[in-house]
Amino acid sequence: MKVLGVDASLRSTGVGIVERNGARLQAGAYGLIKNPPQAPHSVCLRRVHEEITALLNRHHPDAAAIEGGFYFKNVRTAMILGEVRGVVIAACAAAGVPVYEYSPRSAKQAVTGFGGAQKDMVVAILGLQETPPEDAADALAIAICHAQSQSGVAALQQQPI
Repeated sequence: MKVLGVDASLRSTGVGIVERNGARLQAGAYGLIKNPPQAPHSVCLRRVHEEITALLNRHHPDAAAIEGGFYFKNVRTAMILGEVRGVVIAACAAAGVPVYEYSPRSAKQAVTGFGGAQKDMVVAILGLQETPPEDAADALAIAICHAQSQSGVAALQQQPI
């Protein structure tokens, strides 16, 4: 099973591919989709769409996992995040890749067991030689969360959005 994890953000979207072979997890690729601060909003959304589409075409994941929405005090921030998530979901839907949603807490618990040092645990679980950037580590954690959820009881598994 191959999973694309996405930590959506307008300026620095984290992405990571996690492959599961039996109980073994490994990173296929990871990185950031960076957009400059001065770039118009629409250009940033187009770039996220293009980069996600390219990752889908290059790696052919079986599923995508994205961080679910959570409470924001700032409505504008929530709207922007929703737009980026929409672009990611649309790119996955166009490629026929089902998208699953996980809360930030679920992803942390899947990686650390309690919500501690997520980046360090991502490195350990995937056997990485270097620590990924924070947003990429979050994307890998979301992908790990989905990969682990698919090996359990079928009745407890997430449904695609």
